[in-house]
Amino acid sequence: MYSNQSEFFHSINQFTRHFSKVLNESLVPLGLYAAQWTIIYRLKTGGPSTQKELSAYLGVEAPTMTRTLARLEKSGWVTRTAGKDKREKKISLTEAANQEYANWLQAVRTNESHVLNNITEEEINTMIKLMAKMKENMVPGT
Repeated sequence: MYSNQSEFFHSINQFTRHFSKVLNESLVPLGLYAAQWTIIYRLKTGGPSTQKELSAYLGVEAPTMTRTLARLEKSGWVTRTAGKDKREKKISLTEAANQEYANWLQAVRTNESHVLNNITEEEINTMIKLMAKMKENMVPGT
């Protein structure tokens, strides 16, 4: 066990909570929450997905994903269409979400830039590699 192991994980947890809060402050006026943004971003960059795929990718339990997708659908940002299997629905961004995406992305990028002030490209790459290694240890096969 490392001497600063607990502080390390506490710091990650605190950072993600604070970043989500700051992100919400920018996104809520645009009709979106940070948790919803992660789904929107995944659908925009990865294309239509099933609820199961989204849950696995984001590490979110099925009931939480169901509620979040229902809110996104009610807001007019996502739509569900029949997949290969009758029970499977593909979730896609609506045209309204695609039109709004640039505004959401700009709000997110502004926050990211602020947070990354005085952080080098090398430090960012190191952190990306570190997070990937830790994720592999947590979720085999990722």
